[in-house]
Order: sequence, then C-alpha cells, then structure tokens
Amino acid sequence: MSIIDNRKAYHDYFIEEKYEAGLVLEGWEVKAIRAGRANIKEAYVVIRNAEIFIVGMHITALAAASSHITPDPVRTRKLLLHASEISKLIGKVERAGYALVPLDLHYTKGRIKALIGLAKGKKQYDKREDAKERDWERDKARLMKTRV
Repeated sequence: MSIIDNRKAYHDYFIEEKYEAGLVLEGWEVKAIRAGRANIKEAYVVIRNAEIFIVGMHITALAAASSHITPDPVRTRKLLLHASEISKLIGKVERAGYALVPLDLHYTKGRIKALIGLAKGKKQYDKREDAKERDWERDKARLMKTRV
C-alpha cells in the first residue's frame, strides 16, 4: 500500500533497478507519515561511509507532537539495506554514473519502507519522446473505444 509516490522521478530518470529499504525514523515522524504529511519530490539518496541516507525528505510535524522535542522536518534519515545490496549500489553509482532516487514510501507488514531506484538521467529529447508515446497511447485507446 503506497503512501507517497514520486512521479517526478519517473519523468526525469530511467529507472533500472528498484530496492526496498527500511527507514530509521523517530516516533513523531511515523505518526506524521501515517497522516500523509511527507514529501519526497525534492529528496535524493547519498552514500556516505558505506551507509545510505535520504536527504531532503520533508516530514511536517503534527500539531499534537510532544513539546519536549524539537522536530526537524528535513533532517537526514538513514536507509537500511543489506551490506551486499549497499556494496552493489556503491559500485554502480561510482563507476557507471547512476543516481539513487527515492520512488515512494509504502507499508510492508506494518512498517514504513522506502522504494529507491537506481536511475540514469533522461535528456530533454527522451522526455519529449515519452510524452509523444503517452499521447499516442491515449489517442489509440480513444479510437478503439469509439470503434467498438
């Protein structure tokens, strides 16, 4: 069950592979995400010291958040992956020129997970080609509907 999608990532990148990663979150963040108060459009994934972090994910605190904590809505959050997956991602990002992009947040067995994609950037003509393809599929479906 998806909570938040990053449709912009599919527009700006070719997604080669997808990985499901756990998130290290605080209690107020979990409550806010469950309430739908998260945004991953400007977020990106970085690798530091063989660990993977998501930067720029904005989680707006609920009004009922505890008064003894000061919520930081855009703090850097750690992603949890197996060591073999991390080493594979490090190799692809550093050598092959790929980027890591957050694709969505979803629930898996009651836990909040992030789907990250190994992506290669699209050029402007690729984006135009995708738009033409979408328009043609829409027109084709419309023609088939009117003929039946």
